[in-house]
Amino acid sequence: MKRTRIASIAAALLVLASASNASAQLAAAKNGPIVYGHHHLNTTNMAAQKKFFVDTLGGKAITIGTNNAEIVEFPNVLIFFRTNQAPAGGTRGTTVNHIGFSVPNLRQMVDKVKAGGFQMITSTEAPGREVKDDIAGPLQPGGASIAFALGPDDVKVEFVEAKQQTIPIALHHVHFFNPKNTDMQAWYVKTFGAKPRSGGAFPAADLPGVALNFSPSADPVVGTQGRALDHIGFEVKDLEAFCKKLEADGITLAVPYRKVPALGIAIAFITDPWGTYIEMTEGLDKVP
Repeated sequence: MKRTRIASIAAALLVLASASNASAQLAAAKNGPIVYGHHHLNTTNMAAQKKFFVDTLGGKAITIGTNNAEIVEFPNVLIFFRTNQAPAGGTRGTTVNHIGFSVPNLRQMVDKVKAGGFQMITSTEAPGREVKDDIAGPLQPGGASIAFALGPDDVKVEFVEAKQQTIPIALHHVHFFNPKNTDMQAWYVKTFGAKPRSGGAFPAADLPGVALNFSPSADPVVGTQGRALDHIGFEVKDLEAFCKKLEADGITLAVPYRKVPALGIAIAFITDPWGTYIEMTEGLDKVP
């Protein structure tokens, strides 16, 4: 692990430590030993990212320190940005095809996205569904309507209508694409203890606050590192013991377990068998 990479990780965690409401945004962390924690994006256009995730989607921007470093908070997920790293490409074509949010009124969100000058791509991203005015209807009676947008740096975002939801927007899912999607589902179930689910359009697995969806891909996909969504993150209780278990199971730590004493946080990184870069943290839900 290069010293500069370690420094960048520590800097990102320092940014988080200054966020006054981080614990509230990871409320689902109390619901299980492993929950979803964050997305981490590469970008060189923070203004566009703020326009999309804050002004349009309604996330909360936190500006910290002399460098005005920022994260964006949504219920049950934090979005980090590496602001000096141009991504090698968007999310499509990688193992993490898109991220998903739930909203109570899909029409209003689609109209906000379009008014913000961002592209709706529902017509090409929702095969098998009837699409009208950038909204794809349910696959079956009682199902949810969905829509897809393309954010800055070609980050693909799905919106799922949840009419009974009482907050404007929340984390809904992370959607993996892989020719071996069922193998991928089994790996996340075994590795992170996600609860498997089937019977829909694709296999899935659930953790508190998030669904992990796994679609088959006819085309090869590449790993996430260096792309617009560089890595995903899980919050893990007793991370040190969990890392030892991973190693006993034959999983190599890309970044070994380490503590950041000044922040009361621990971190480690792994890469899944298909190239998804994964950060594991302990303490994001308790950062003051």
